[in-house]
Amino acid sequence: MSGTRKSSGRSSADEAATRKRGRSLAALGYIKPQTYEELRAVLSSGTVHFPKRLRQVAIFLWQHPSDVALGTIAQVAAQAGVQPSTLVRFAQIFGYAGFSDFQGLFKDHVKASWPEGRGQERTPRVSNADLHFLRGMVGASQASLGRIETGFDIESFEKMVALLSAAELIYVIGSKRAFPVTSYLSLTLSQQGVRNVLVDNVGSTALDQVGCIGRRDAVLAVSFSPYNSITPDLVSVAHERRARIVTITDSTFSPLVKFSDTWLEVVEQDFAGFRSLAASLAVGMALVHGVVAQRAEMIARLTNGN
Repeated sequence: MSGTRKSSGRSSADEAATRKRGRSLAALGYIKPQTYEELRAVLSSGTVHFPKRLRQVAIFLWQHPSDVALGTIAQVAAQAGVQPSTLVRFAQIFGYAGFSDFQGLFKDHVKASWPEGRGQERTPRVSNADLHFLRGMVGASQASLGRIETGFDIESFEKMVALLSAAELIYVIGSKRAFPVTSYLSLTLSQQGVRNVLVDNVGSTALDQVGCIGRRDAVLAVSFSPYNSITPDLVSVAHERRARIVTITDSTFSPLVKFSDTWLEVVEQDFAGFRSLAASLAVGMALVHGVVAQRAEMIARLTNGN
């Protein structure tokens, strides 16, 4: 009798937990995601609002699906900077019993996308530590470029080119890790005869540098997690002044997304704590090339019209 009662008690507890998860999913207005793509669609919909730690997990899962697919729960938790129990809580929000079931979404995704999986190949051991690091960074750069090659949003890219081409003046904004990208983009735009302002915040003058921005101008902003720079404040000012805003960033959780007319996702792989910038620079150079080409076409049409 007692054994039966205990078993019944456990069943009741399990059913209650399942009902609780189901109610939470229903309240959020979505069903249990069955694929990685469905999970991304839910995360990008804006219907789920996470507390700080779970948001940290969401950003990591968005940016590093291969690491999630191939790692243990302890490894993934360490990389995301949270406790393993936080990963379990995150999985349960989406209707999964635990992290291992939830991880299946990522494993299936990696199996279906060879370039994504290839980025996780381990560099061969060599006697020279510096050469080992170099090979690791090359591998990270290749993985970053592979993601662009397999999942590039052409529609957003073309819209970015159109908005930047139509602007009287382009403000190029990025700080910290993004600054090498924006400084090179600004230089290249200038070399191609495209008027632009590099917002470099020298002397803490960033807000003054965007002080004259107007609705005929455009902003090209670059920002990467953890999004703790001055860039969102500057982009907010540009948005208030009704300038057009295009953004290169690494997830839908970026604070720049809500201000942007359009944005491109670029996720850089890291090695030994150092992140590549290869994909960001490649996309940036493609944008510059597109802007220059489209402006040349506009000038040709005007010339022929006259």
